[in-house]
Amino acid sequence: MDNSEGVEAIPMLLKPSAEEITVLMSAINQRQFQEAEALAKSIAMRFPLQVLGWKVLGNVLNEMGKYEDALLPIKMVVILSPYDAEANTNYGLQLKLLGRFEEAEASCRLAVQYDPRLIDAHHNLALTLLEMERLEEAEASFLKVIEYDPNHPYAYNSLGVISSALGRPNNDYFDKAIIMAPDFGDIHSNWVYYSTLTPSIDATTLFNKHLRYAEIFEAPFISQWQPHGNDKDPHRCLQIGFVSGDLCGHVLIHSLEPILIHLSSFSALSLHAYYNNTKQDAFSDRLQGYFKSWTSVAHLGFIELAEKIRGDNIDILIDLSGHTAKNRLLSFARKPAPIQVTWMGYPGTTGLKSMDYIFVDRFFTLKHLFTEKLVYLPAAAPFNSPVAAPDVNTLPALKNGYITFGSFNRVVKYNARVVAVWAKLMQALPTSRLRLNWIPESSNDIIIAWFEECGIQQDRLSFHPRSNNDNFLELHQEVDIGLDTFPYGGSTTTCQALWMGVPTLTMVEETIASRMASIWLNQVGSNDYIAVNEDDFVNKGLSAANDLERLAKLRMELRTRFKQSPIQQPELIAKNVEHAFRYMWQRWCDDLPPISFDVSDTQISPEVGVE
Repeated sequence: MDNSEGVEAIPMLLKPSAEEITVLMSAINQRQFQEAEALAKSIAMRFPLQVLGWKVLGNVLNEMGKYEDALLPIKMVVILSPYDAEANTNYGLQLKLLGRFEEAEASCRLAVQYDPRLIDAHHNLALTLLEMERLEEAEASFLKVIEYDPNHPYAYNSLGVISSALGRPNNDYFDKAIIMAPDFGDIHSNWVYYSTLTPSIDATTLFNKHLRYAEIFEAPFISQWQPHGNDKDPHRCLQIGFVSGDLCGHVLIHSLEPILIHLSSFSALSLHAYYNNTKQDAFSDRLQGYFKSWTSVAHLGFIELAEKIRGDNIDILIDLSGHTAKNRLLSFARKPAPIQVTWMGYPGTTGLKSMDYIFVDRFFTLKHLFTEKLVYLPAAAPFNSPVAAPDVNTLPALKNGYITFGSFNRVVKYNARVVAVWAKLMQALPTSRLRLNWIPESSNDIIIAWFEECGIQQDRLSFHPRSNNDNFLELHQEVDIGLDTFPYGGSTTTCQALWMGVPTLTMVEETIASRMASIWLNQVGSNDYIAVNEDDFVNKGLSAANDLERLAKLRMELRTRFKQSPIQQPELIAKNVEHAFRYMWQRWCDDLPPISFDVSDTQISPEVGVE
């Protein structure tokens, strides 16, 4: 018997009309996002059991940079389709963007469970694990991505990053990523940045890699640069823009914030931030107070960002990233501001002709390795000494009866050559010990093997994983002499060591990255810890270790020297930066090209013959 006979048919669930969907898609394609948001929200509210409205609304809100607002509609898609792998991985990616990593991991793992072959699920899981610094798990997930898609450039790029972070760099990953995606700027920046860590690379080859970046991502567009209509009044208030993805709880703020405190108080400057990150924390909340405007730009393409900056009539635009993560060099390459400067974020040139200047320390040289003109400051940046830093203690060797060396650099800066030189020094001091700090446990075996190959047994080494900053500084109380890495030396780590009374033995080579520690040592008058080759490194280490009285005296003097140097005078540096801005601007108003110059608190002295 047909039970349906005589029973009224149940109508299909209502859904938006084809015409309404067409209008919505047209608004999105034309990037009319406010209209698209209103249409998508209307569809979601009228047809709440349909996935379409919620999915499109989430995508549109992300396009507008409204990441928090986008979370609910993306979650609604999961609620309506709980076993859909794509919905779960999209929700996980959104949670990652908002810094909710544990929840993001759980959602991505559900996606992998529901569809083990969904590439995006493995990729988003890997990115989340990478954010959580669970490097070996992230590596396994990226390898799974490649298993299902052997031509996934971002997976190869990430594997290059992870292999370096684990102390076993594999540049083949970056080479493959570049071949697969030659027009992806961020992958190319990674290729350039990680080349600075390569022991075998020479300065000229490294410089040419930066020029190659410019050939690909800037040269084709130089002919399209438009003249700037900024008011050429040399005395007016200057609009200064800062572009960075690190205006948050990043090591950069220890140098940047002391400067911003003073720059923001100068009536002749108006500061504007272009923040290229979805992360919002207590640090970014505080930093916003130094800027007249704060614009989140992570959702903007490089052309859109360039147009935004040009529309804001920025006079001088500051890059704080170089080729590090979340840089927007592709926007700088469009020359959105009359004057463009790179500063703090990267130990080297951008390679761009559009980048006019770079701020450097007065002790810095190697101008031939920059496309930018060098502007010399009393110090390239200040160091904001930790308020809760422990006191400097007496030299540990006086109590221990042996020298304790220490390294506080990230493992990505380690290599077999560094270990071989350190081992040679330790062999000359048979009772010496070495504390390796901030090393992930997964890298211990590699480093131990390197030392054993050089005749240093494991019992002379002690490992200390990454810790909070307070404990990190306390670890210096067990170290007599710091050992720097090469060819990429320590900058912030050197400052922290000097603050704790620990001199860092470094070696300057041809590359810019190798000179970072030497700058700070010169600032505090400890240039006798700057070696020029491997033998000199060992000899200087022996000289320091064999004169404990002198070493103990230096330990008690370093913090005072540090306080008296320009490193601890952010107001002085800020005044020099303001003078530099004004001099740059004066030259632009006079239709003169950028030149290298030295700026002090009282005068600006252009270098003779530098054009």
